[in-house]
Amino acid sequence: MLQALNLSCYRDERVLFKDLTFRLSAGEIMQVEGENGAGKTTLLRLVTGLSRPDEGTITWNEESIANQCEGWPEQMLYLAHLPGIKQVLTAYENLRFYHPLASRESIYHALEEVDLAGYEDIPVAQFSAGQQRRVALARLWLTQATLWILDEPLTAIDKWGVQKLNEKFSLHLAQQGIIVLTTHQDLPASSLPIRKLRLSGDID
Repeated sequence: MLQALNLSCYRDERVLFKDLTFRLSAGEIMQVEGENGAGKTTLLRLVTGLSRPDEGTITWNEESIANQCEGWPEQMLYLAHLPGIKQVLTAYENLRFYHPLASRESIYHALEEVDLAGYEDIPVAQFSAGQQRRVALARLWLTQATLWILDEPLTAIDKWGVQKLNEKFSLHLAQQGIIVLTTHQDLPASSLPIRKLRLSGDID
């Protein structure tokens, strides 16, 4: 269970959000909405523990993430708005870097799932923006993390890729995973039990 209690965040004397509270249990997905600059990425970084709230706490399984420095990174996967991949490495080497225990076969399978079969040994500097995004998203097929925190995962992804990701999201939720994401695209409500959080603090 992921819970945020009375989160507040200020930037340059401006209130991004205040007294924000939500709770997510296994099998739930939450889409964070808001205008550009409203603090969506900031909220995701707070949930990962990369940043600290000005007020409030975030807990995972009823314990503050600030007190779980050793085990917390293994519990969650964070994919930022930028792909976060190394340009000089190949697609295969990038995934090996993030998942050193993964087998060669599983890495090849992950790249196949994001339609990059045959591109394993090409430096990602030669890839398009969409292909670079797909290399990062291939990590979803390799991670064992329960909580996925995804900042605009559908950016630069074609219609087929969006469908593939939605299927992966559904599978992760069915396996008792939790997803927190931002996206400007509509997710298929018929197949995903989507909750929406607006930074005003209202949850649908």
